[in-house]
Amino acid sequence: QDEFLSPALMEAALMRRVLSSETFRAWFDAFLPALADGRPATLLTPARVSDRTDGKIAHLDGLNLSRGWCWREVVAGLPADDPRRTIGEKAAAIHLDAALPHVTGDYMGEHWLASFALLALLSA
Repeated sequence: QDEFLSPALMEAALMRRVLSSETFRAWFDAFLPALADGRPATLLTPARVSDRTDGKIAHLDGLNLSRGWCWREVVAGLPADDPRRTIGEKAAAIHLDAALPHVTGDYMGEHWLASFALLALLSA
């Protein structure tokens, strides 16, 4: 795995921005119908980076940052009492916790991860 964007979460973040609040919630209900049950787990669990000196594997820190960014965007479109909001807030936090310490330290990540970190920290 060497991707640094989550197609599903990028789509959800985009839809949150282009749809009305009510329409987004209906769309999101259908898009991730089992989220309240913790599924799909892959979107809720940070990717493990085994070697940050490997340019391909280092992309997983970017994936974790982009997931954190997108989760923050998505939960901004959910009502305060929606249980998925808590799930998304927790997912954002654990993804950011997994990646932020590695924004600097090795050129394979540090030359581009800061831009993803800013998107995540300044979103929603």
